[in-house]
Parts: sequence; structure tokens; C-alpha cells
Amino acid sequence: MSTLRLGIAGMSHDHVNGILSDYQQGKVIIVGIAEADKQLRAKYQERYKLPDSIFFDDLKKMVTTKKPDAVLGYNPVAKHIDVVEICAPLGISVMVEKPLAATLAQAKRMEFLALKYYIKLLTNYETTWYPSYQHVYNVASKDSIGRIRKMVVHDGHQGPKEIGCSPEFLSWLTDPELNGGGALIDFGCYGANLMTWLMEGQKPIAVTAVARHFKLNVYPKVEDDVNILIEYPTATGLVEASWNWPFSIKDLEVFGDKGYMHALDKNNIVTRVNDTSTSASNSTALEAPLDNPVTYLQLVLKNRLLGINDRSSLKYNMIVMQILDAAKRSIAEGKRIVL
Repeated sequence: MSTLRLGIAGMSHDHVNGILSDYQQGKVIIVGIAEADKQLRAKYQERYKLPDSIFFDDLKKMVTTKKPDAVLGYNPVAKHIDVVEICAPLGISVMVEKPLAATLAQAKRMEFLALKYYIKLLTNYETTWYPSYQHVYNVASKDSIGRIRKMVVHDGHQGPKEIGCSPEFLSWLTDPELNGGGALIDFGCYGANLMTWLMEGQKPIAVTAVARHFKLNVYPKVEDDVNILIEYPTATGLVEASWNWPFSIKDLEVFGDKGYMHALDKNNIVTRVNDTSTSASNSTALEAPLDNPVTYLQLVLKNRLLGINDRSSLKYNMIVMQILDAAKRSIAEGKRIVL
């Protein structure tokens, strides 16, 4: 159980179900929830038996009244900046759902506020808690497969509407202003984040992206399929992000000079070294407390973990935002963008 006193900013992101389920099971302490939509509040209040006393219409009123140790953002990506504008001057750290922001300009403002007021500003990705991905990183960082030469990340599914995302979530997830884009932002951020981590925070030298819009009737405002080529001095990354696949895929491939590793999903890995051995294995579970975002956040806030050079860190996620921004520009201008 986490002892952090948590505040929740917004409830329109479907990932809020995870933290509310933890609250219902007594795993986390939620002292306040800021959500202006009364119908949305009522839906979750009934589902998770939430008391009236923790609800507020206004985030500033919630944080000044309840004084949480940290605020978790489950609001539209373009509104993450509003959470930081309110919390940072009060010295309250923030963790938002991926990605950090809808635009690079927003991210730069958020970074400025975090550094000015000495708060932690972290980004939560589902894939951070995949044991298989951690195993791939651990092996690669020990040079067991040689220098990394190529990384391929697939992240996608049939589409947010097709898989049954809530109306509240869909209303902003498919909006170019509120989300910053479509599949590029929703799923492209995973690959950018993983590659930044695997390359130890190295900034790419160039980004080239191609976007397709197959489902004009379903997603009229945003792209639903994207390929992003990320160039590093010694390696290449390919991110394939889509709302247009026949089933859900989240996987990671890493090619080294001497070997290859493929995290097929959150647990299973295929490894091949020097063309002599092929093996499939179940990765061991992540050790607590580094197995979920809230206990990770607690370690960072207590200065028992730096949170500077990892997948949730502000430093790495500013690079993610540079990659996403370059991908947007590449799509718009039809050319390779040099960073």
C-alpha cells in the first residue's frame, strides 16, 4: 500500500479506472478529485463507492483544501499544462498519463514551471510496468547482444472507438487540439519513450514520419496510422502506431551486433544470439515497489529514487516531445526533419 496522499485531476481518461480500483481495494489514499462534469463524477462514484467529500469542481480549490502530496492527471493531454500551472507554484508534484503534453510548446512551459518550483513532473506509460521490456533493457545494457543497431516498436489496436473506450475519453482522444493528434500521439509516444530509454537519453539526429487516414468516417479529424523513422548516430528506430489493426499489439524488438530480443507482450520474450540459440521465456515479475506507478512516485518524492533518467522522467519525456513534434512537422512538410 502507498502512503502518499493523492489528488486526482480529471476523470475523462479511461486509465482512471486503475487508480480508482486501487483506492477501492485500499491500496492507495485519494484525498481529493477535481472534476467539473457531474455526470462523469456520478458514474465513477457509483462504480467505486467514492465518498462525496473528496469531490471538487475546481482543481485549485481541491489542492488548497486537501493538500495532496502529489496530483495524478487523468484529463485531456492538452490540459496537462493546466494541472502544472496550478500545482507547481504550490510545490505539489504531478504525474500525468502519457504523453507529457499535446505540443512541444506546452511541454517546454511545463518543464519551466517544474524546474522553477522544484517539483517532480513525471509521465506514466503502461509499458513502463512490463517485466519483459525491463528484461530486454537489462540484457541490452550489459552489451549481451552487442551494440543496439535497430529498434522496432509496434503499438496499436482496432481503434479507440472499436475497442469500447468511453464517450468522455473519445471526445478528446480523437480531437487534434485536445489530444495533439490521433494515433501519432496516442501510440507513437510509446515507441519514442522506449527508444529514448534504450538509447540512454540520447537525442536523435533526425525524424521522418508518414501518416495515413484510413477511417475518415470514424476519425474525421485525426490520423489513424503512423510510421516514424528515428535516426541515431549508431542505430535506427522504427515506431509503428495504429488505430487500424485487426487486433491489439504492444511489442518491442531490439537488434544488436550479436543478437536479437523480442518482447512479444508484457511477459514473453524471444532471444536469439549469434544465430545459434533461440529461446522463448517468461520474464520474472518486476520487484515491488518498482512494479507500479504510485509506489514508484512515492520513492521519487521521498528522494529514494532520482527519477531523472528513466521512462517516466521529465528529461526523457522532453526528448519524447521533440520526437513527436518532429514527426508532426515531417508529416506536414513531407520531409525528413533534422533535430
